Amino acid sequence: MKLLRNLVLLLLAVGLGGCGYNAIQKQDEAVKAAWSEVLNQYQRRADLVPNLVNTVKGYAQHEEKVFTEVTEARAKVGSLQVNADSLNDPQKLKQFQAAQGELGSALSRLMVVSENYPQLKADGLFQNLQAQLEGTENRVTVARNRYVQAVQAYNAMIRTFPNNMTAKIFGYQVKPNFTVENEQAISTAPKVDFGTTAPAPAATH
Repeated sequence: MKLLRNLVLLLLAVGLGGCGYNAIQKQDEAVKAAWSEVLNQYQRRADLVPNLVNTVKGYAQHEEKVFTEVTEARAKVGSLQVNADSLNDPQKLKQFQAAQGELGSALSRLMVVSENYPQLKADGLFQNLQAQLEGTENRVTVARNRYVQAVQAYNAMIRTFPNNMTAKIFGYQVKPNFTVENEQAISTAPKVDFGTTAPAPAATH
């Protein structure tokens, strides 16, 4: 009886201008592809961490707290697996986003530490890692933006009649997106600059 009802609903959707199944499937694949790129770029950033930490350690042995924070944040990121099949779980996406945010903050603190070591900033390997990290942060931002747009297009599609009927029949659900409170972080790449020294603050009396 349930199967018959679903068949009737599907035939109704087709009769009202096409069920939109192929379009929904295509957009769902676009979301998965965009997410894969997000993961690739975040993995690229995580892969830079060991060399970056070891290079800074060579000049700043006494900054153990910062090294530990970066290492632990990277380990936490590595323990969270959010694949394309679990993108419908808002809690998993939230946890993933929080872990990546913690790693980004830890890397920012490592950057601040580097400003105190001129010899480190002049190191060729460090400069190379700087350039790689800066490029990766930019690629992360682009990938996240594309994912946000893909999810928005998908969600809009499956909410529109008669696509919403087809989505219901075939189990397509609205997908969670990156949270609004981090919208600025999504649209603006973090500034990574080991090569210049910020002006010293004015002395206070």
